[in-house]
Amino acid sequence: MAKKSMEVVKGIDLAKYMGRWYEIASFPSRFQPKNGINTRATYTLRDDGTVNVLNETWNDGKRGYIEGTAYKADPKSDEAKLKVKFYVPPFLPIIPVTGDYWVLYLDDEYRYALIGQPSRSYLWILCRENHLDEEVYNQLVEKAKEEGYDVTKLKKTTHTNPPPEAEDAPADTKGIWWLKSIFGK
Repeated sequence: MAKKSMEVVKGIDLAKYMGRWYEIASFPSRFQPKNGINTRATYTLRDDGTVNVLNETWNDGKRGYIEGTAYKADPKSDEAKLKVKFYVPPFLPIIPVTGDYWVLYLDDEYRYALIGQPSRSYLWILCRENHLDEEVYNQLVEKAKEEGYDVTKLKKTTHTNPPPEAEDAPADTKGIWWLKSIFGK
């Protein structure tokens, strides 16, 4: 049986979506450290309508990060289907890697979101704060399940309180976190 096509948010206000989002849970990915904590993304709208993406995570007390660009997959569509492009490895960014970023759910106040992509291999639950009410979390998990995701793969992200600031932690300037993540560590 073929999976139904996913419903995505329509009419997203990109300017309102900008800012910091904390990863509450996600499917483990080879692009993120297995033991990363305080994972978050910061989005900044550029003058040309594209979005600067800064993904950060802390591993062994060091801040790992990668920057990229997001843009509407189809500029004429009102669907919240974006493409995100990063250059890897982060310490020598020469290889472009592009992925889908589909906003599957977004509350009216832009406080929490469910992000996925067409293959259903990646899933994120994001929130403006580094914690999310369990009832809301469960509603987002149920929405993901309805969209055909195997939600048993979701892993909650650990966050400290207060969240760290980038200036407070040494940076992983060699990209060791990224190399480790390729090998599943």
